[in-house]
Amino acid sequence: MSSGEPVETGGLTAYVLDGHELRIRPAPLERAWMDASANRFAYRCLPLNIANAHGWEVLCTGGFSAIWDGQQHMDGIEVKPDRDATAPAVSHFGEGVLTFHLPCIFRTDPGYDLFVTGPINRPKDGISALSAVVETDWSPYTFTMNWLFTRADHRVRFEKDEPFCHLFPVQRESLERIDPVARILGSDPKLEREHTAWSASRNSFNRDLADANPEAAQQGWQKAYFQGLSPSGDRATAEHRSKLRLKQFRAGDPT
Repeated sequence: MSSGEPVETGGLTAYVLDGHELRIRPAPLERAWMDASANRFAYRCLPLNIANAHGWEVLCTGGFSAIWDGQQHMDGIEVKPDRDATAPAVSHFGEGVLTFHLPCIFRTDPGYDLFVTGPINRPKDGISALSAVVETDWSPYTFTMNWLFTRADHRVRFEKDEPFCHLFPVQRESLERIDPVARILGSDPKLEREHTAWSASRNSFNRDLADANPEAAQQGWQKAYFQGLSPSGDRATAEHRSKLRLKQFRAGDPT
């Protein structure tokens, strides 16, 4: 993406600061650790897949490494950029916090905040991403993406084009409008029947797998949730999704 141009995306706009570059993409489904799982079994978990792709990732403009000495002062983190690169992160707050400055001002539709967190389901040894909710429907301010070192004297590395931030809009006050209730399962007989049928089916399937039943082995795993089907075979809802298809940020009219 070229820098310095406002980017209109219908509900989420990134106004890139002059002289800066924003590398952003729809978060992909794939994860290296999921690729490496036996027979790629990790991709059988549909909720995991949907979470992976639930938003946009901001990418590093340059590779670098960083290490924390375990102290709380500002100079406790050493950041070392790659040759001919500028590190996109600094020690700004101390306290073992590595700070990335977002090179843009994000704006959302009225009544929508931006949930900002680390790359989802991308664990990183020795450092953990922090999360925030930003009122981006009015704020003229940039914000930072912060990671907290969890281990001293352990060097971490971020590659060029590695994601360091994951974000997506959320409707403000939507959680506060929810009136949560806890009930015993038996108070909903239909739900209880469906759960009982699923539990029995799952136990039977797992036994067949353990006994090397060829039919179960060929099936590999139960796909009802992935297909949006209830244990009785009814289709859940028309809105069931097995994949997200988010749009790329496009260059908008600067006027």
